[in-house]
Amino acid sequence: MSASVSRQDIAEAQARIDGYAVKTPLLRFSVLDEAVGGTVLVKPECLQRTGSFKFRGAFNRLSMIPEAERARGVVACSSGNHAQGVAEAARILGMKATIVMPSDAPSIKLQRTRNFGAEVVTYDRAAEDREEIAAEICRRNGATFVHPFEDPDVIAGQGTVGVELATQAREMGVLPEAVLVCTGGGGLSAGVALALETDLPTCRFHTVEPEGFDDYARSLECGERLSNPAASGSICDALLTERPGENGFEILKRRADKGLVVSDAEARAAAAFAFRELKLVVEPGGAVALAALLSAKVDCAGQNIAIVITGGNVDFSILTSELE
Repeated sequence: MSASVSRQDIAEAQARIDGYAVKTPLLRFSVLDEAVGGTVLVKPECLQRTGSFKFRGAFNRLSMIPEAERARGVVACSSGNHAQGVAEAARILGMKATIVMPSDAPSIKLQRTRNFGAEVVTYDRAAEDREEIAAEICRRNGATFVHPFEDPDVIAGQGTVGVELATQAREMGVLPEAVLVCTGGGGLSAGVALALETDLPTCRFHTVEPEGFDDYARSLECGERLSNPAASGSICDALLTERPGENGFEILKRRADKGLVVSDAEARAAAAFAFRELKLVVEPGGAVALAALLSAKVDCAGQNIAIVITGGNVDFSILTSELE
Protein backbone atom coordinates (compact mmCIF):
# COMPACT_ATOMS: atom_id res chain seq x y z
CA MET A 1 0.00 0.00 0.00
CA SER A 2 1.37 3.39 -0.99
CA ALA A 3 1.99 5.91 1.77
CA SER A 4 3.14 9.47 1.32
CA VAL A 5 6.42 10.91 2.58
CA SER A 6 6.91 14.66 2.88
CA ARG A 7 9.83 17.05 3.22
CA GLN A 8 8.54 17.73 6.75
CA ASP A 9 8.90 14.02 7.56
CA ILE A 10 12.56 14.25 6.55
CA ALA A 11 13.06 17.33 8.75
CA GLU A 12 11.56 15.47 11.72
CA ALA A 13 13.76 12.45 10.99
CA GLN A 14 16.79 14.74 10.95
CA ALA A 15 15.94 15.89 14.48
CA ARG A 16 15.52 12.29 15.71
CA ILE A 17 18.81 10.98 14.35
CA ASP A 18 20.84 14.03 15.40
CA GLY A 19 23.55 12.97 17.81
CA TYR A 20 23.28 9.32 16.73
CA ALA A 21 23.96 9.28 12.99
CA VAL A 22 27.18 10.68 11.56
CA LYS A 23 26.89 13.85 9.48
CA THR A 24 29.11 12.52 6.72
CA PRO A 25 31.21 15.08 4.84
CA LEU A 26 30.88 16.18 1.23
CA LEU A 27 34.27 15.68 -0.37
CA ARG A 28 36.14 16.73 -3.50
CA PHE A 29 39.06 14.85 -5.04
CA SER A 30 41.19 16.44 -7.75
CA VAL A 31 42.06 13.01 -9.14
CA LEU A 32 38.35 12.25 -9.63
CA ASP A 33 37.61 15.65 -11.17
CA GLU A 34 40.45 15.10 -13.63
CA ALA A 35 39.29 11.57 -14.45
CA VAL A 36 35.79 12.67 -15.49
CA GLY A 37 36.40 16.22 -16.67
CA GLY A 38 34.01 17.85 -14.23
CA THR A 39 33.55 18.76 -10.59
CA VAL A 40 32.46 15.82 -8.44
CA LEU A 41 31.06 16.05 -4.92
CA VAL A 42 31.25 12.76 -3.02
CA LYS A 43 28.95 11.98 -0.08
CA PRO A 44 30.68 8.96 1.57
CA GLU A 45 28.02 7.11 3.54
CA CYS A 46 30.57 4.30 3.88
CA LEU A 47 31.75 6.46 6.82
CA GLN A 48 28.30 6.31 8.42
CA ARG A 49 27.66 4.37 11.61
CA THR A 50 27.54 0.61 10.74
CA GLY A 51 29.25 1.40 7.42
CA SER A 52 26.25 2.50 5.35
CA PHE A 53 23.41 5.01 5.09
CA LYS A 54 20.98 2.38 6.39
CA PHE A 55 21.48 3.40 10.03
CA ARG A 56 19.68 6.68 9.33
CA GLY A 57 16.36 5.14 8.29
CA ALA A 58 16.57 2.32 10.82
CA PHE A 59 17.14 4.61 13.78
CA ASN A 60 14.40 6.99 12.68
CA ARG A 61 11.87 4.14 12.35
CA LEU A 62 12.80 2.34 15.57
CA SER A 63 12.77 5.53 17.61
CA MET A 64 9.13 6.04 16.58
CA ILE A 65 7.99 2.67 17.99
CA PRO A 66 5.91 3.33 21.15
CA GLU A 67 7.63 2.38 24.40
CA ALA A 68 4.89 -0.16 25.19
CA GLU A 69 5.67 -2.11 21.99
CA ARG A 70 9.46 -2.08 22.15
CA ALA A 71 9.75 -5.15 24.38
CA ARG A 72 8.37 -7.28 21.52
CA GLY A 73 11.36 -6.38 19.39
CA VAL A 74 11.83 -5.72 15.69
CA VAL A 75 12.27 -7.91 12.62
CA ALA A 76 13.93 -6.96 9.34
CA CYS A 77 15.00 -8.54 6.03
CA SER A 78 18.34 -7.58 4.55
CA SER A 79 21.40 -8.74 2.65
CA GLY A 80 23.47 -6.94 5.26
CA ASN A 81 23.45 -3.15 5.44
CA HIS A 82 19.85 -2.66 6.59
CA ALA A 83 20.48 -5.61 8.90
CA GLN A 84 23.35 -3.84 10.60
CA GLY A 85 21.49 -0.53 10.75
CA VAL A 86 18.48 -2.10 12.44
CA ALA A 87 20.65 -4.20 14.76
CA GLU A 88 22.65 -1.18 15.94
CA ALA A 89 19.56 1.04 16.30
CA ALA A 90 17.87 -1.70 18.33
CA ARG A 91 20.94 -2.06 20.54
CA ILE A 92 21.00 1.68 21.26
CA LEU A 93 17.27 1.72 22.05
CA GLY A 94 17.39 -1.45 24.15
CA MET A 95 15.29 -3.58 21.79
CA LYS A 96 15.66 -7.14 20.51
CA ALA A 97 16.31 -7.46 16.77
CA THR A 98 15.84 -10.52 14.54
CA ILE A 99 17.20 -10.21 11.01
CA VAL A 100 16.33 -12.49 8.08
CA MET A 101 19.43 -12.60 5.83
CA PRO A 102 20.36 -14.56 2.69
CA SER A 103 22.75 -17.42 3.39
CA ASP A 104 25.02 -16.12 0.61
CA ALA A 105 25.35 -12.64 2.11
CA PRO A 106 28.95 -11.49 2.58
CA SER A 107 30.33 -13.06 5.75
CA ILE A 108 31.38 -9.69 7.11
CA LYS A 109 27.76 -8.52 7.00
CA LEU A 110 26.46 -11.67 8.69
CA GLN A 111 29.08 -11.45 11.43
CA ARG A 112 28.74 -7.72 12.03
CA THR A 113 24.96 -8.05 12.33
CA ARG A 114 25.47 -10.66 15.04
CA ASN A 115 28.12 -8.46 16.66
CA PHE A 116 25.57 -5.68 17.00
CA GLY A 117 23.47 -8.06 19.09
CA ALA A 118 20.87 -9.25 16.59
CA GLU A 119 19.66 -12.81 16.03
CA VAL A 120 20.26 -13.82 12.40
CA VAL A 121 17.93 -16.19 10.55
CA THR A 122 19.33 -17.23 7.15
CA TYR A 123 17.39 -18.26 4.02
CA ASP A 124 18.01 -19.36 0.43
CA ARG A 125 17.75 -16.21 -1.71
CA ALA A 126 16.79 -18.18 -4.84
CA ALA A 127 14.21 -20.55 -3.30
CA GLU A 128 12.65 -18.90 -0.22
CA ASP A 129 10.60 -15.76 0.42
CA ARG A 130 12.30 -13.67 3.08
CA GLU A 131 9.22 -11.58 3.78
CA GLU A 132 7.14 -14.69 4.50
CA ILE A 133 9.80 -15.84 6.97
CA ALA A 134 9.85 -12.42 8.61
CA ALA A 135 6.04 -12.27 8.77
CA GLU A 136 5.93 -15.60 10.60
CA ILE A 137 8.44 -14.36 13.18
CA CYS A 138 6.36 -11.21 13.68
CA ARG A 139 3.18 -13.25 14.14
CA ARG A 140 4.93 -15.46 16.66
CA ASN A 141 6.51 -12.68 18.71
CA GLY A 142 4.33 -9.66 18.05
CA ALA A 143 7.43 -7.82 16.82
CA THR A 144 7.44 -4.75 14.57
CA PHE A 145 8.54 -5.37 10.98
CA VAL A 146 10.91 -2.74 9.57
CA HIS A 147 10.97 -2.89 5.78
CA PRO A 148 14.32 -1.94 4.22
CA PHE A 149 12.90 0.46 1.62
CA GLU A 150 9.08 0.48 1.67
CA ASP A 151 8.54 1.94 5.16
CA PRO A 152 7.79 5.70 4.89
CA ASP A 153 9.71 6.43 8.11
CA VAL A 154 12.74 4.59 6.75
CA ILE A 155 12.53 6.63 3.52
CA ALA A 156 12.32 9.83 5.58
CA GLY A 157 15.41 8.83 7.54
CA GLN A 158 17.34 8.13 4.35
CA GLY A 159 16.23 11.49 2.99
CA THR A 160 18.47 13.20 5.54
CA VAL A 161 21.38 12.31 3.22
CA GLY A 162 19.87 14.65 0.64
CA VAL A 163 19.33 17.46 3.13
CA GLU A 164 22.95 17.27 4.25
CA LEU A 165 24.23 17.07 0.69
CA ALA A 166 22.30 20.17 -0.40
CA THR A 167 23.37 22.17 2.65
CA GLN A 168 27.02 21.19 2.30
CA ALA A 169 27.05 21.91 -1.45
CA ARG A 170 25.71 25.41 -0.85
CA GLU A 171 28.34 25.99 1.84
CA MET A 172 31.03 24.91 -0.65
CA GLY A 173 29.59 27.15 -3.34
CA VAL A 174 29.30 24.23 -5.78
CA LEU A 175 25.70 23.44 -6.66
CA PRO A 176 25.33 20.07 -8.43
CA GLU A 177 23.53 19.93 -11.76
CA ALA A 178 22.96 16.20 -11.26
CA VAL A 179 22.94 13.79 -8.32
CA LEU A 180 23.57 10.04 -8.73
CA VAL A 181 22.58 7.50 -6.07
CA CYS A 182 23.11 3.72 -5.89
CA THR A 183 19.64 2.15 -6.02
CA GLY A 184 18.20 -1.15 -4.84
CA GLY A 185 14.63 -0.98 -3.55
CA GLY A 186 14.76 2.79 -3.79
CA GLY A 187 14.39 3.94 -0.18
CA LEU A 188 17.55 6.06 -0.23
CA SER A 189 17.02 7.31 -3.77
CA ALA A 190 13.43 8.29 -3.04
CA GLY A 191 14.37 10.06 0.19
CA VAL A 192 17.25 11.96 -1.40
CA ALA A 193 15.19 12.88 -4.48
CA LEU A 194 12.37 14.13 -2.26
CA ALA A 195 14.75 16.27 -0.19
CA LEU A 196 16.38 17.71 -3.33
CA GLU A 197 13.00 18.53 -4.84
CA THR A 198 12.83 21.49 -2.45
CA ASP A 199 16.48 21.92 -1.44
CA LEU A 200 18.07 21.73 -4.94
CA PRO A 201 15.03 21.90 -7.24
CA THR A 202 16.92 22.45 -10.52
CA CYS A 203 19.30 19.47 -10.28
CA ARG A 204 18.72 16.24 -12.21
CA PHE A 205 18.47 12.97 -10.31
CA HIS A 206 19.62 9.55 -11.55
CA THR A 207 19.23 6.11 -10.04
CA VAL A 208 22.19 3.77 -10.65
CA GLU A 209 21.86 -0.04 -10.68
CA PRO A 210 23.84 -3.16 -11.67
CA GLU A 211 23.17 -4.93 -14.97
CA GLY A 212 20.47 -7.59 -14.68
CA PHE A 213 18.95 -5.80 -11.70
CA ASP A 214 17.97 -2.55 -13.43
CA ASP A 215 14.31 -2.69 -12.40
CA TYR A 216 14.21 1.04 -11.65
CA ALA A 217 15.76 2.04 -14.98
CA ARG A 218 13.23 -0.09 -16.86
CA SER A 219 10.31 0.88 -14.63
CA LEU A 220 11.02 4.61 -14.92
CA GLU A 221 11.20 4.27 -18.69
CA CYS A 222 7.81 2.58 -19.02
CA GLY A 223 6.02 4.23 -16.08
CA GLU A 224 5.14 1.10 -14.09
CA ARG A 225 6.95 -1.18 -11.66
CA LEU A 226 8.72 -4.07 -13.36
CA SER A 227 10.43 -7.03 -11.72
CA ASN A 228 13.94 -8.39 -12.19
CA PRO A 229 14.17 -11.80 -13.88
CA ALA A 230 16.59 -13.20 -11.26
CA ALA A 231 17.03 -13.01 -7.49
CA SER A 232 20.80 -13.34 -7.45
CA GLY A 233 23.78 -13.19 -9.77
CA SER A 234 25.54 -9.86 -9.21
CA ILE A 235 28.43 -8.95 -6.94
CA CYS A 236 26.41 -5.87 -5.94
CA ASP A 237 24.53 -7.82 -3.25
CA ALA A 238 23.26 -4.68 -1.52
CA LEU A 239 21.20 -3.73 -4.60
CA LEU A 240 19.47 -7.02 -5.45
CA THR A 241 15.74 -6.48 -4.98
CA GLU A 242 12.80 -8.06 -6.76
CA ARG A 243 11.20 -4.83 -7.98
CA PRO A 244 11.03 -1.13 -7.10
CA GLY A 245 9.36 -0.26 -3.82
CA GLU A 246 5.86 1.10 -4.26
CA ASN A 247 6.43 4.22 -2.17
CA GLY A 248 9.86 4.89 -3.62
CA PHE A 249 8.60 4.52 -7.18
CA GLU A 250 5.79 7.01 -6.60
CA ILE A 251 8.41 9.60 -5.67
CA LEU A 252 11.01 8.68 -8.28
CA LYS A 253 8.70 8.45 -11.29
CA ARG A 254 7.95 12.12 -10.64
CA ARG A 255 11.47 13.21 -9.73
CA ALA A 256 14.05 10.95 -11.43
CA ASP A 257 15.61 11.26 -14.88
CA LYS A 258 16.84 8.27 -16.88
CA GLY A 259 18.12 5.38 -14.75
CA LEU A 260 21.77 4.45 -15.24
CA VAL A 261 23.14 0.89 -15.34
CA VAL A 262 26.69 -0.42 -14.78
CA SER A 263 28.30 -3.83 -15.09
CA ASP A 264 29.80 -5.83 -12.23
CA ALA A 265 33.23 -5.22 -13.78
CA GLU A 266 32.62 -1.46 -13.74
CA ALA A 267 31.46 -1.62 -10.12
CA ARG A 268 34.58 -3.57 -9.17
CA ALA A 269 36.80 -1.09 -10.97
CA ALA A 270 35.10 1.81 -9.19
CA ALA A 271 35.57 0.16 -5.79
CA ALA A 272 39.25 -0.32 -6.59
CA PHE A 273 39.53 3.32 -7.72
CA ALA A 274 37.91 4.47 -4.47
CA PHE A 275 40.41 2.46 -2.42
CA ARG A 276 43.51 3.43 -4.37
CA GLU A 277 42.76 7.04 -5.27
CA LEU A 278 40.13 8.30 -2.79
CA LYS A 279 41.32 6.23 0.20
CA LEU A 280 37.77 5.01 0.79
CA VAL A 281 36.72 1.40 1.41
CA VAL A 282 33.61 0.83 -0.70
CA GLU A 283 31.59 -2.32 -1.40
CA PRO A 284 30.66 -3.01 -5.05
CA GLY A 285 26.99 -2.08 -4.61
CA GLY A 286 28.00 1.11 -2.83
CA ALA A 287 30.26 2.06 -5.73
CA VAL A 288 27.84 1.93 -8.67
CA ALA A 289 27.21 5.70 -8.70
CA LEU A 290 30.97 6.25 -8.87
CA ALA A 291 31.14 3.55 -11.55
CA ALA A 292 28.58 5.43 -13.65
CA LEU A 293 30.87 8.47 -13.67
CA LEU A 294 34.09 6.57 -14.35
CA SER A 295 32.48 4.59 -17.20
CA ALA A 296 30.94 7.74 -18.76
CA LYS A 297 27.31 6.70 -18.29
CA VAL A 298 26.58 10.39 -17.76
CA ASP A 299 28.31 13.39 -19.35
CA CYS A 300 30.42 15.11 -16.68
CA ALA A 301 32.35 17.53 -18.89
CA GLY A 302 32.17 20.96 -17.29
CA GLN A 303 29.40 19.77 -14.98
CA ASN A 304 28.99 19.75 -11.20
CA ILE A 305 27.94 16.20 -10.27
CA ALA A 306 27.24 14.80 -6.80
CA ILE A 307 27.28 11.09 -5.97
CA VAL A 308 26.42 9.12 -2.86
CA ILE A 309 28.73 6.24 -1.97
CA THR A 310 26.30 4.12 -0.03
CA GLY A 311 28.27 1.46 1.84
CA GLY A 312 31.66 0.10 2.76
CA ASN A 313 30.88 -3.34 4.18
CA VAL A 314 32.98 -5.44 1.84
CA ASP A 315 34.59 -8.82 2.51
CA PHE A 316 38.38 -8.63 2.50
CA SER A 317 38.54 -11.37 -0.14
CA ILE A 318 36.33 -9.35 -2.51
CA LEU A 319 38.31 -6.17 -1.90
CA THR A 320 41.54 -8.05 -2.59
CA SER A 321 40.18 -9.45 -5.85
CA GLU A 322 39.08 -5.97 -6.94
CA LEU A 323 42.54 -4.55 -6.27
CA GLU A 324 44.20 -7.41 -8.13
